[in-house]
Amino acid sequence: MEHFVPARAFFEPAALEYPLGRQIHDRLKALNVPIRFTGSHNRVTGLPGKTPGEAYREAKRTMVVGVRKSADFASCKPSAHFQLPLNTSCPGMCEYCYLATTLGRRPYLRVYVNIDEVLARAARYIEERAPEVTIFEGAATSDPIPTEYLTGLLGETIAFFGRQQLARFRFVTKYTDVEPLLAVEHNGHTRFRFSLNPSSIIRRFEHATPNLTDRIAAAARVAEAGYPLGFLIAPLFAFPDWQKEYGGLFRELAETLPEKAKQDLTFELITHRFTKRAKANIAAIFPKTGLPLEEAERRYKYGQFGYGKYVYGKELMGQLEAFMSDQLEQYFPQAKIEYFV
Repeated sequence: MEHFVPARAFFEPAALEYPLGRQIHDRLKALNVPIRFTGSHNRVTGLPGKTPGEAYREAKRTMVVGVRKSADFASCKPSAHFQLPLNTSCPGMCEYCYLATTLGRRPYLRVYVNIDEVLARAARYIEERAPEVTIFEGAATSDPIPTEYLTGLLGETIAFFGRQQLARFRFVTKYTDVEPLLAVEHNGHTRFRFSLNPSSIIRRFEHATPNLTDRIAAAARVAEAGYPLGFLIAPLFAFPDWQKEYGGLFRELAETLPEKAKQDLTFELITHRFTKRAKANIAAIFPKTGLPLEEAERRYKYGQFGYGKYVYGKELMGQLEAFMSDQLEQYFPQAKIEYFV
């Protein structure tokens, strides 16, 4: 895919007080991106779009450059100790994405220019938890790859963690523009993860994202650069012929990855689920969606955050888990399944 180029950009005035803010401004200007100013990266108004779907698509074409003001990092259980705030949202328009609910009317892309302050706070967390190893997640509310060519935030962060003996970094992406990160001195301290799904799911629901083959090819390039790899298979859908299609995904992955990379792989497996609020948002943004959102066909389950979700029934969940375990045992017997939910 070509680079993501925003249709418009907004800057907090304070962002231009940072060298990175000025660099991003100059790069966007060179790309002829219209630039405006806003008092806060959390309050951007006046975006085009008459319907919820139009407003959502235009927000996804909008980049906001600001200063991260909160000193503390949010927790990130169960996969990491803390979220590392580099940016928010992404240009992808996946119909099932939980960020459509989490970000509400602000799904525009935000990047934070005070990277030195963010990493200094990370260093204090590391020191406070020593001698334990502290794990940071860089993609809890974003996909950091699409804007990397404009910001360099991810490369700087990976290099920072490459120098930390008592910390590790992880992030996940659907995107394939990984070349700027291949030469970074990561020292094996960053786990580079890719979100995958069968081609039919990507075509139907993961709009404006690379195809499966390109994602797997990018993962192979990352593996050749020595990064530990991980894969997020999510959401898992029990659609017709799901065994055949997920089996094909694992087969293609096994055939493409270098053998050395298979010695240290992680997998995170997340079945499709939705809340009432998410269903309403999806219907407003994607009124013709083909997502399986029939509540009567699901089991209602309360989650760890105090609200309920509609998940697959126990029998089908058992079938999905058994199949995924069998596939991973067949193709990647040394891999670690971090969780199945």
